[in-house]
Amino acid sequence: MAAESPTHHEALRLRARLYALLRAFFVERHVAEVETPILSRAGNTEPNIDGFSTTFAGPIDAGARERHLRTSPEYPLKRLLAAGLGDCYELGRVFRNGEAGASHNPEFTMLEWYRVGFDHRRLMLECAQLVRTALGLVRRDADVSALSYREWFRRGLGLDPFMAGERTLREPLAEFRIDPEGLTRDDWLDLLVTHRLQPALQDGAITIVYDFPASQCSLARIRHGQPPVAERFELYLGRQELANGYHELNDAAEQRARFELDNARRRARGQSEMPIDENLLAVLDRLPDCAGVALGIDRLLMHMLDTNDIRDVLAFPFAEA
Repeated sequence: MAAESPTHHEALRLRARLYALLRAFFVERHVAEVETPILSRAGNTEPNIDGFSTTFAGPIDAGARERHLRTSPEYPLKRLLAAGLGDCYELGRVFRNGEAGASHNPEFTMLEWYRVGFDHRRLMLECAQLVRTALGLVRRDADVSALSYREWFRRGLGLDPFMAGERTLREPLAEFRIDPEGLTRDDWLDLLVTHRLQPALQDGAITIVYDFPASQCSLARIRHGQPPVAERFELYLGRQELANGYHELNDAAEQRARFELDNARRRARGQSEMPIDENLLAVLDRLPDCAGVALGIDRLLMHMLDTNDIRDVLAFPFAEA
């Protein structure tokens, strides 16, 4: 879609209307809008996410010279929560290296918000409500269904993702001829999601999947049991993942161990280690009981405009920036 075309102008105007709607949604719920730094001395340790970095050339006493463009505003938002700000959100640009295509742009817009006293199950319902409210801008609605990660695999593939062996996990993917070299059990679970379960989701509907394997906890709490589960959720709109949320971990020692494990995995893959956010860890034990979620605004707009190409909802895509 050409940037100067009337249809493209309509997309930009819809984005502006969506931003106004989102802000009204949070004003009604007394959730404060904030702005946090885009450049940080810390990076994202997650091995499957690559960031951009740059070098500060100013005075030495101004701070660390190596700076990383944020892949999410999560860490500074949690620092504000730990300082007692209360419910808050940020609507802004984030950056991820190497991600470009029909559904990815290296620079994109993320909405991230946190609710004190919520767990992931309560927040996922508010997330679905926000998406349905946004769809109202284009006179649409969406049915909402929720099921556990375990139930999703049992219904869709007839296997238990917590108990099945790796050979059993690989069988439904045989037709894709995937090279197994270096793949872990969690990699096979992710491939089953992207290759078998996601493509079967109902078009136009909201599907929420919650309670993931504990090995996929990221920054979420783990609820101990048989089996233990990570208290997180993913929200899909049609077949597209739109949001990822957690009942947030507030144990600094456990979070440090997870960051260090991430960096160990990065070393094993030949990736550079990322500097850990010590500012976050210094206050994480004071983080109130809360849940948070990040939602991709560009993907939401793609659905609202019936397009499969992210370039159709951007003022200027990466190749033209």
